[in-house]
Amino acid sequence: MPGKSCAYRTKLAVQNEQLMALFETAGHEYIEPEIIQPADVFLERTGEDLRSRTYVFSDPEGNELCLRPDITVPTCRYHLATATTPQSQARYCYNGPAFRHTSANASTGHPREFGQLGLEWFGADNAQNAEAEIFNLTIAAMEKAGLTNYTVRIGDLGLFRSLLSAMDMPDRWRRRLAHEFWRPLAFHKLLRHLTGQQPFANTSSDDLVATLAAGDNDANAAVESVLDENNWALVPGRSGDDIARRLAEKASDKNAMPLSSDIADIINAYLNIHGPLDTIMGQLSKLDLHGDDAFARSCTNLSKRFDLFDIGTVKNGSISFAAEFGRSLEYYTGFVFQIEVDDNGAPLVIAGGGRYDDLIADIGKCVSVPAVGCAIYGERLLDAVERQNR
Repeated sequence: MPGKSCAYRTKLAVQNEQLMALFETAGHEYIEPEIIQPADVFLERTGEDLRSRTYVFSDPEGNELCLRPDITVPTCRYHLATATTPQSQARYCYNGPAFRHTSANASTGHPREFGQLGLEWFGADNAQNAEAEIFNLTIAAMEKAGLTNYTVRIGDLGLFRSLLSAMDMPDRWRRRLAHEFWRPLAFHKLLRHLTGQQPFANTSSDDLVATLAAGDNDANAAVESVLDENNWALVPGRSGDDIARRLAEKASDKNAMPLSSDIADIINAYLNIHGPLDTIMGQLSKLDLHGDDAFARSCTNLSKRFDLFDIGTVKNGSISFAAEFGRSLEYYTGFVFQIEVDDNGAPLVIAGGGRYDDLIADIGKCVSVPAVGCAIYGERLLDAVERQNR
């Protein structure tokens, strides 16, 4: 879109003012985080999808900055700068521009500059209550704006991590499977590797890994030796310790027993769980986990969350749970949700959010702070409503 007409800007402003009034009435303080942000926060913590679409530049002093591609991270930085302590409870709402690179032939639903409205709740005492309020307010916003025929998808990354914890496997495999969760093709490929069904591809480091696997060798010393012998420099952003750790893990993998096919079957069975909310607990109970306490607690929390959702407000949409759903932003740690509409046969995201308990700690170098929020794409919402009303 080359710009906005006066009439369009007026309609957008009316919509956004109504939603901000809804959020502020619910107790969320309106704030305006800075548009220009430190680039490293986004490049290191948001995931590959957003990282590749962030506008990055340097200021005259050489600092690497970016135009914010999302407003959740700037809100976390605002909280760290203004709250009494990082753990202080605070509820914020915001409405402002964000920026993401898109190809020149991208649809009008994916502009390079777009409006983002949102809610964030930090430091809440009761996780399920906070998640339910954010979710219910987001649904109320959709209904208030007049959106119809929308689909709500729910997932739970915390439940998935509890599942992995109940499985008999090395911790490094749990970390790698959790890391690949957002990339289904890569995830299932890794699972096949770990079960021995598909060998790992050969790489330039195979000889060094084989040497490490054959005996009690120091991975750090091996990396330093290879770098010195070949006069190689480290790749920017990768330390010698990082490389050594990865090589040591690969060496450990060579000596490890493959992952049981029974475990892989349970993981795949879990990822296939989906459907209306009233069917999910029954599906989860069929997984053969021998009553694992941590997974049972996660299931109980999921059930409590469902009970707190004001499902009756979803008058013009449908809602379901999918175990494989996790959104594309990699800072999420638990409950996630997304609201979509059909856009010429493809899903178009109107809003989404969830829990991200590690993000403030990562940014502020502090202890973990409970956090949950959502983002609404203002122009997409307005355009979808107008299309549906034609």
